[in-house]
Amino acid sequence: MYTRLLSRSLNAHTKALGITNAKCLLSRRTISTDAEERKSKYMEKLHQKAEETGLSVTQLLEKAKADEAERRKAEAEKLKSAAAAFQKPSNAQASLPKTENVPSARLTERKDAPPFRPLSSILNLPRILSAPHTADQISALWTAYHASRSGGTGRGYVCASVPLDQFHKLEKNGKLYPSFVVPVPHIQAELTTAGFLPPEEEMAHEFYYLQWDFHASPPIPSPSDDPFAKPVQSLPEGSNPPSCTILFTPLQEYKSRGSFATPYLVLTLYTDLAASHGVVLLRGEITPSTSNGHGTADRYMLNQSDAQVLTLALQKFYLWNEGKDSGQPSEGERLLRAFHETPQDFKWEELLKFSKLTI
Repeated sequence: MYTRLLSRSLNAHTKALGITNAKCLLSRRTISTDAEERKSKYMEKLHQKAEETGLSVTQLLEKAKADEAERRKAEAEKLKSAAAAFQKPSNAQASLPKTENVPSARLTERKDAPPFRPLSSILNLPRILSAPHTADQISALWTAYHASRSGGTGRGYVCASVPLDQFHKLEKNGKLYPSFVVPVPHIQAELTTAGFLPPEEEMAHEFYYLQWDFHASPPIPSPSDDPFAKPVQSLPEGSNPPSCTILFTPLQEYKSRGSFATPYLVLTLYTDLAASHGVVLLRGEITPSTSNGHGTADRYMLNQSDAQVLTLALQKFYLWNEGKDSGQPSEGERLLRAFHETPQDFKWEELLKFSKLTI
């Protein structure tokens, strides 16, 4: 459904980045180096460090693991704080939206609808609009609904609610800069299973091609199935902003297959309730694996933590901090502008430095 949307060429950007088909998985040292040589090098460093600290190698490894656990815990707290910019916690309690009784085709749904699942097929909008609901209550319903998916695990989905003012910033910047490349860190399995935690400069990164696409504004929903019923409206604009999708495709996959490449994560920003409640609902769907030989253990092409890293890239690169007293652009803004306006000055090393997110 989405492959036809991946039509924008990356030739200018990949030339500036110096990325070829064989270099889509990058590290500061060649990833294809033999694992045994790296283990040997790490062992030499460990013995040297053990002599300096007066500890045994086993004690040193245990200390390193404990320190790493503390670091990841602190990083997880940072990620939670960052995610709060997208989703406001709410104490509102409400029942899960029922989808069983939603008609498969409503009279109010357009036949020329954009290529994603309409919000009315996910939430029972007439039922929600028939009683007063705040934006926080709708956000809580949205979160609870997706948490109940996949047998109550929520796997295969990410979700958030975006305040309308932040959505307008995303929309503006997404239209100005409709594509980007986002790195996702990966620690090589043979090192972690051997008990080694490589330093940051040894970590490999997989690049994902981000692409925005905008669609027609959805109609303001009505609390009734009657197509002639008056819609609910609270904003003076009189209409909803356009809905949009953001596709994340592995850069290697895109370079190999072009417009036929399959996105691993598709984010949809639903604006159906923007005019009535001032909230935009974000839904991320991870592409299921098509065979047993590919994908994660959960039978998806992307794991949950990587999907969250990619989703937070919207905040890092498209929600600029316009309130800085210094007047200087944020690092995310500078990198995004350079990627489009001065690709010869764009450096992937600076991108990796700015994107310090752990898996």
